[in-house]
Amino acid sequence: MFGLKRIVCALALAALVGTAFHGEAQQDRRQRRMNANRQARIAKMIEDTYSHKYEVFGGIGYLRFRSGEFLQRNNEISWQVAGNYYLNPRWAVVGDVRGHYGNAKTGNNPYNIWDPLITHYTFMGGPQYRFYRKERLSANVNVLGGMAMGNFDGGSKGVPAPALGMWKTGNAGAFALGGSVDYSFYPNLAFRFAPTYQITTFGSTLQHNVGFNAGLVYRWGHQNK
Repeated sequence: MFGLKRIVCALALAALVGTAFHGEAQQDRRQRRMNANRQARIAKMIEDTYSHKYEVFGGIGYLRFRSGEFLQRNNEISWQVAGNYYLNPRWAVVGDVRGHYGNAKTGNNPYNIWDPLITHYTFMGGPQYRFYRKERLSANVNVLGGMAMGNFDGGSKGVPAPALGMWKTGNAGAFALGGSVDYSFYPNLAFRFAPTYQITTFGSTLQHNVGFNAGLVYRWGHQNK
């Protein structure tokens, strides 16, 4: 009788252990299935986001600019519009237009003209490389070159800009090294923050200017497979 009880207890214990192992195995399978579904969903999101063929960015920002060889740097409000044509999910060709508006730091001068308004625009193009891409975040770098158009006489009340120590109004070369970080709300819509290092060639020197732009990115179309 005592032996029968021991057998019954052993069988009950084995059943409990087996049930526990079975439940754990089921839970493990469910977890693996959920992880696989999540990874597939993320992969689909990444593909949908970074397979667009076209992209346009529009934003506003800031540039620190030197308006004359011996003048202090001045602050400028800027805007930027850029269009990208993607050759594949990483490489794109960029067309970029920017406008900058500020007041030159002319200081004391015999014409009694202080802080005149200046404007300049850049028209550049070049390659862009997307080196980081996740479900929501991506990061890009680009190298651009082209032309700058400067108007340094607009606020000088008829006094030539060089007489106030500013660059002569005209065209010059322009180059930019920059990057951007994009946060995607949807596959076709993102917020972008884009710092930039911009070189212009007004006068006989190089102007080393730094700034940033921030705004929205809209994507459309699909790359050829």
